[in-house]
Amino acid sequence: MGAPTYPGTRHPLAPLSDAEFRKARDLVLSAHGAHHSALFFRAIQLEEPRKADLIPFLIAEHAGEEMSGFTDRPPRLARVQYDVVTPGKQGSASVFRYTQSVVDLDTSVEISRDEAPDDCHPAYVMSEFAQLQDICLASPHFQDALSEFVIPPHFSIVIDPWPYGGIEETDPSTRYMQGMVFARDDSAAHPDSNHYGYPIPIIPVVEWATKKIIRIDRLATSVSPGTIFAPNRKPSAPPVDIFVGRKPAEYLPELLDRPLREDVKPIDITQPHGPSFTVHDDNLVEWQKWRFRLGFTAREGAVLHDLTYDHRPVLYRLSYSELAIPYADPRYPFHRKQAFDLGDGGVGRAVNNLELGCDCLGAIHYFNTTFPEADGSPTLSKAVVCLHEQDNGICWKHTNFRTGRAVVARLRELVVQFVATLANYDYVFAFKLDVAGGITIETRATGVMSVVAIDPAAKSCQYGAIVAPGVLAQNHQHVFAVRIDPAIDSYAPEDNVVIQEETVPRDIDPVTNPSGNLYAIERRAIRESAGLFAEPRANRVFRLEHATKRNAVSGRRVGYMFVPDAKQLLLAPPGSMQAKRAGFAGRHVWVTGYRDGEHWAAGEFTNQSKAEVGGVVDMVARGDILADEEGGGGEGNGNGTNGTGTGTGTGNGKGKGERCGPVVWGIFGLTHNPRMEDWPVMPVEIHQMRLRPADFFTSNPALDMPSGRNGASVLVGCCEAKKPNGRV
Repeated sequence: MGAPTYPGTRHPLAPLSDAEFRKARDLVLSAHGAHHSALFFRAIQLEEPRKADLIPFLIAEHAGEEMSGFTDRPPRLARVQYDVVTPGKQGSASVFRYTQSVVDLDTSVEISRDEAPDDCHPAYVMSEFAQLQDICLASPHFQDALSEFVIPPHFSIVIDPWPYGGIEETDPSTRYMQGMVFARDDSAAHPDSNHYGYPIPIIPVVEWATKKIIRIDRLATSVSPGTIFAPNRKPSAPPVDIFVGRKPAEYLPELLDRPLREDVKPIDITQPHGPSFTVHDDNLVEWQKWRFRLGFTAREGAVLHDLTYDHRPVLYRLSYSELAIPYADPRYPFHRKQAFDLGDGGVGRAVNNLELGCDCLGAIHYFNTTFPEADGSPTLSKAVVCLHEQDNGICWKHTNFRTGRAVVARLRELVVQFVATLANYDYVFAFKLDVAGGITIETRATGVMSVVAIDPAAKSCQYGAIVAPGVLAQNHQHVFAVRIDPAIDSYAPEDNVVIQEETVPRDIDPVTNPSGNLYAIERRAIRESAGLFAEPRANRVFRLEHATKRNAVSGRRVGYMFVPDAKQLLLAPPGSMQAKRAGFAGRHVWVTGYRDGEHWAAGEFTNQSKAEVGGVVDMVARGDILADEEGGGGEGNGNGTNGTGTGTGTGNGKGKGERCGPVVWGIFGLTHNPRMEDWPVMPVEIHQMRLRPADFFTSNPALDMPSGRNGASVLVGCCEAKKPNGRV
């Protein structure tokens, strides 16, 4: 093939350059030869090196070695995801074969190509979602369905694309997309007028190969039992005026029916000397002893690689893995309202282009990314991730009550944030690093609730909240998964173990606990892959520890403590479609054995899935061994034992019973039973998971934070003098 075009000068974790992006596309086109014109590109992004290949490079890099001559540099690889389109014969539908190729950019070789099975469907790209409305509006079938309703002349039709959340047993293995239909009041001549206040009770179903509507489901609007309608039901009654009694549900400032507050004075975040972080080439970020490389994928959004503190590794990789949103309305066809926002579409694809002074405040650095057009040509998407610092209150403080001397340090955080809009909902995803060595994974849900039409005379509904006449916001859940790949003071997989730690009471004993005030810390090594629950009554935490390295002062193993979010998990019962498709949502914590490329809590293919395949449930079923007998965590155990369980399994894909490095999956959720305050746009619902150093340091790592006064703070009087009438 000739001399390598890319001699390995870019870091193995750096995002693809524009030249590499184009080269990856060209290599795939060339590999398909004369059929290259029939490719539909979905994603082109860095293929991360195998962990075993990358670890020696990272060790040498952190040791300060000269990397330009490093002989074991992992190759620069790219993963290209695309459809091979075969035109149908004699008017039949085209065939789309989802394919993934991995190409070596150094040697210009396609090194692997995998075709998905017929019943595995890829995530939709934004251009496909955008086509749904035009397909429906051009369909006589759809126009005929609209004629069943009285639509005022100053209204236009708006259709939200939705994944087809779980196929029927009678459906063939082909791609579908469904649409939620609304009307927008155009009397204000404003394109952003809120259409969610006017739902229309039909759902068109489009077969994606032909781009044609195969049926239109009529939705139940009655709340009484027995109104679970069959598909394609068409009422024989005359057109129904479904907008009777409705009024606009606007949120835009210029369209509100109330004045904006006039007593809100600006709060400016100023950094006159600039930020404390530094962003280098290849997306390397350094801030307050923290160091990491920022990646970005179409499915996950922002990814943190090689996260270290003061030159000590903490995490190999940190990312969001999945978000399942099942709705709780049993009437047909709302069982299909179960979106997997990462697997069905991708939060990276749905990312916002952030605006200065709006989404992030202060001194901001923005990161861009590149997406492929259908033909594989690159399109730059600007400002998809913002990086900024923020003050989160007091970090530590003590006042000497004898002298009155107080010393206080602020808890400054570095925030890596991106925002994704999935039709009606908006999600704010953030990774926060702080000066005390802590990591916070934060999600904020906002946007507009997904609503459906209901009988305007209805006053209540067991399936949700009536937020306006004729408008029902259905009960639903949001279940998130975060993937945590630890590297606690070592990149070696065998050096990382997971310990379940609980704080439990001890019975009164005349010798050991005569007053009954003793409690004990019990530790159990997670020796075999498992799914586990949070247990706040036992203060259950999971310590990610180095297997042998101990703190020089405490004598305990160095580590980080993961506190799971003890929120409600998936409510759908076992055997239900929703539960079978989202097995990951049944536990708060999963601990599995590491495999390269195994990033998806619900499996790789969620779009129209019938069951979770290749997700954490299957990973646990392998029985991977995560710690040997000596790797248990007995120190500090109230009963002096070294934990329980030995386990058997397939190891790390090399041989039966061989040890794997652990991966921790944190599951947390929001059970959203709508309230009036969530309409027409909901205030953020904030959820956090935390990783905190636990014997990783020999003292408070934020002791060296400056504690001087903030010179920009000013004194404000508490009140004005009382007026003669006694009023203020």
